[in-house]
Amino acid sequence: MSDRHRADAVYTALLSRQGEQWVQPRVERTRRVLELLDDPQRTYRVVHVTGTNGKTSTSRIIESVVRAHGLRTGLFTSPHLERFTERIMVDGEPIADAAVAEAWDEIAPFVDLVDAELAATGDAPLTFFELLTVLAFVAFADAPVDVAVVEVGMGGAWDSTNTADGDVAVFAPIDIDHADRLGETIAEIAAVKAGIIKGGAAAVSARQVPAAVAPLQAAARAAEATLAFEGTDFTLEDQRLAVGGQQLTVRGLAGRYEDLYLPLYGAHQGANAALAIAAVESLIGGGSQPLALDVLTDGLAQVTSPGRLQLIGVAPTVLVDAAHNPHGARSLVAALRDSFDFDEWGLVLGVFADKDAVGIARELVPAAAHVFATAPDSDRAADPERIADLVEEAEVPVTVHPALADAAEAAREWASASDRRAVVIAGSVVLAGEALQLAAEEDWKDGWQR
Repeated sequence: MSDRHRADAVYTALLSRQGEQWVQPRVERTRRVLELLDDPQRTYRVVHVTGTNGKTSTSRIIESVVRAHGLRTGLFTSPHLERFTERIMVDGEPIADAAVAEAWDEIAPFVDLVDAELAATGDAPLTFFELLTVLAFVAFADAPVDVAVVEVGMGGAWDSTNTADGDVAVFAPIDIDHADRLGETIAEIAAVKAGIIKGGAAAVSARQVPAAVAPLQAAARAAEATLAFEGTDFTLEDQRLAVGGQQLTVRGLAGRYEDLYLPLYGAHQGANAALAIAAVESLIGGGSQPLALDVLTDGLAQVTSPGRLQLIGVAPTVLVDAAHNPHGARSLVAALRDSFDFDEWGLVLGVFADKDAVGIARELVPAAAHVFATAPDSDRAADPERIADLVEEAEVPVTVHPALADAAEAAREWASASDRRAVVIAGSVVLAGEALQLAAEEDWKDGWQR
């Protein structure tokens, strides 16, 4: 059996378990497996990243800058866009199929043991995400890596990733999301996310709404950890458009860094970069030593964030952005306005039924001249007719297309009628992944084909 087939068999085994949406506050189950494996997550330093939006981009920026310092890195993010190995990166590349299979072979006997223990107490077996977390931690130890940048799956305190002791806890902006599991207020959600702050660690946070600040401060005090906030302790001083991205000036915790090139669009990505710089300063210099400018410049220049305001087509221009909640949708609209010079946007919109479709539409639809309602390829997808109803309430032209391929074709044909039009595909990470595959298959960067 080839390495790819072996890795695909691991993914099939993971999919046979409770899915990522099945979440219980039971971090001790993941901890039990890791203990049996001699705690591989304690063999490297960890930067732990949580928040509502910007977690993945911030994690990717941190990883790139850390790697530029000559350290071997691991990066664990969720979900994936095209193939599950994207979730576990080693030195900037998706984990090798052979490494996935070998890590699974190490884990499997202990999975059976813990599943049996859970069954004996009437508890459910280990879940997809619990085991994926264990797989990542084992793979990082096997690599081995010097630093792992780990994105929280959901929340913080009871998330499976919280079995790692983060040297640095990173908080992207906190907003309402997963309210049924994390809490109905921002303060409640922030309290759960604050659970990643470990004793004596360093914590850095993006600008937060007032309701999120006090829970973070309380958790830092209880853990005797330091806590630095964007706007007070570090800040994005200047941000200018540049070809393919933006130029930044950042005042970090320990130094001021001018004319940094970041190959990502959007004001929110500039803020993510400032947060990432503060995190790396905390990790490498304890927050008191500035980063070498040439190393920082190199690290930022290598950053990618697939599926986040990514250009995937030209003539007409097509962008894709996950934007799977209102906060993300709001950031997307601001980026379209500030970073691109088009008169009209065609919006291909597809969301999951368990997401805030009303809130997402409320933010995105007013920025669109025409909406192409569709659905991600998932059992969780919202009916595109429902999306169309939301759009009609805003009195924006809308057409319904059950499959993304049809929606994208219609949107690209609409946009090709004028060089002042462009297309953005948004509303779901799954939809973003489909768009990336479709754009590659149809070569959208070669222009519109009638």
